[in-house]
Amino acid sequence: MSRHLAVAIRLGMAGVPALPLRAGKLPVGNCPQCANSPQGRPACGGRPNMKVSGPCTCPRPCHGWAAATADPTVLASAAWASEWRSAAGVAYHPGGANLTVVDLDTAAAVAWARTTLPPTRTVTTTRGEHWLYRGTMRSANAVRPGVDVKSAMQYARWLDHGTGPMVTLPDVVRGLLVKEDTTPARAGLVSSSPARWDRRVAAGCRHTERFVRTGLDRGVTLVRARTTSGAGSQAFGAARFLAAQHSACPGPCALEALGEEIVAAAVSVGVPEDYARRAVTNGLHTPLERAS
Repeated sequence: MSRHLAVAIRLGMAGVPALPLRAGKLPVGNCPQCANSPQGRPACGGRPNMKVSGPCTCPRPCHGWAAATADPTVLASAAWASEWRSAAGVAYHPGGANLTVVDLDTAAAVAWARTTLPPTRTVTTTRGEHWLYRGTMRSANAVRPGVDVKSAMQYARWLDHGTGPMVTLPDVVRGLLVKEDTTPARAGLVSSSPARWDRRVAAGCRHTERFVRTGLDRGVTLVRARTTSGAGSQAFGAARFLAAQHSACPGPCALEALGEEIVAAAVSVGVPEDYARRAVTNGLHTPLERAS
């Protein structure tokens, strides 16, 4: 058994889906049967490469991250044997293990993380560090200089278990996918002034108006405090927190009205309205089971 296969099997036994990497930290290329036909359809009838996971009739480790498996029988199968013999490393699917990896590729990115992100388990890489959080989210590259987020529909290179306790995926990491510009602050919204939340538009809310306003005011204050950067990410977190508070209400709770006030706060400190609105919308609609 090759060294890389032994590592992959240990990962699989721990519930971490693994796959072989070839030179250049690349996944195994699709076999001829899985390669796209001239019509753009994979001949195996399975998942498109690097897009969605699903059934595939091919027994080989094709389709990039989607081939990752925790099944030791598949990992040690004859169909995978030649790939393990020539493998240059091992990768794993963070999303399949309920993990998110913040990949920090430069010293500057590591320094930024140490002053911005909650400390968590850290793995040293050849160029920087991987910060591991418990929970999943959408993956994205270049969320800021030297920083990639790897979770769903992505693979990460396995190096070691890392050091330090792992913490739950925080809103500040989820908010990295909200792009912000560094434009000067606007005088106000492009659209009309936001309507205030009140009982007339939230007849199904089980909270008092004082409770709702207190939570909203705290969120707005946090957003307005981000006068140089991070206001869009903070708006995402404030909206997500407010949405979680109303998860047990029979509704309607008029969360959109609350969101408009958060949008206005973000715009007041320089976030372009379209980015602010996207951040708040994403926050309001992030699955509530992740809002713990």
